[in-house]
Formats: sequence, structure tokens, C-alpha cells
Amino acid sequence: MTWDAMDDHHPSARLRRLPSRMLSIVAMQADRLVSEGLARVDARKWHYATLVALNEAGPASQAELSKRTGIYRSDLVAVINELAERGFVERAPDPYDRRRNVVTVTEAGRRHLRLLDKLITELQDDVLEPLTQPEREQLTDLLARILEHHSRSRAS
Repeated sequence: MTWDAMDDHHPSARLRRLPSRMLSIVAMQADRLVSEGLARVDARKWHYATLVALNEAGPASQAELSKRTGIYRSDLVAVINELAERGFVERAPDPYDRRRNVVTVTEAGRRHLRLLDKLITELQDDVLEPLTQPEREQLTDLLARILEHHSRSRAS
């Protein structure tokens, strides 16, 4: 999306100096690029987040998976259903608490995750194309600090 598409004209220098505005615009652009890229392989960003969380931390209840991924429980049910239909995850009763389910990534899910990892790397390169590798690392570190700060503030 260009500045023209955002504002019907180029923004003033004053608007370009507002980090919150710039973050918002860049976030929309990045989200669009990533969503479109994942759609080409019939995937969504929540598929990726769910598979990563299960692969890295192991099987989880739907409630725990919601915490790990930041996906609302009601939305997560649909994501798990989609992944289960494709054979990427299995859902089974928790042996310790039969009232809840445990979700596990399958071998097909791990293979699909490897494909998505490659695609996500390419998409990150597209999003961050104008930046050098050190600038990309610095941006990631700065964004992580901002996120951590505001996450702590909300927890208080």
C-alpha cells in the first residue's frame, strides 16, 4: 500500500514522525504480504502459529495452546479443526482430565511446518527488503522490547 492509498496524498512530515502511525501502516502492509503468501499454499498465519507452538513446546490442551499462540479460544477451535482435517494435528481426550482435549502435531504437520518455515523466511525478506541484516536484527530487538514492556504493563 502506498502513501497515496493511505491518505489520498503524501503525509506531512509531522505524520511521518509519529512512530505509532508508522508502526500501524507497516503492520497492515506486513500482515497483507504474509497473509497473501500463506494463502498461496492454502495456509493462514494462525495455522503457522499453532504448528510452531505445538512443535516447540509439545502437545497442549486447547486452553494452553490459546495462551501459547495468543489466538482466542473460540478462534482456535476453527484453526484446530482445519489442521485436523488436513492431518496436521490430532486431537484426543486428555488422559488426566477426560473433559478436555490435547492437541498434538503429526508427522505430516511437521513436514508442512518445514514448508511454511521456508515460506515465512521468504515473506520476512519481502517485508524487510529495504533493511540490511543488522538493521533487521535491531528492528526485531526494538519491537520485542516494546512488546515486552506493554505486555508487562497489561499484566500488572
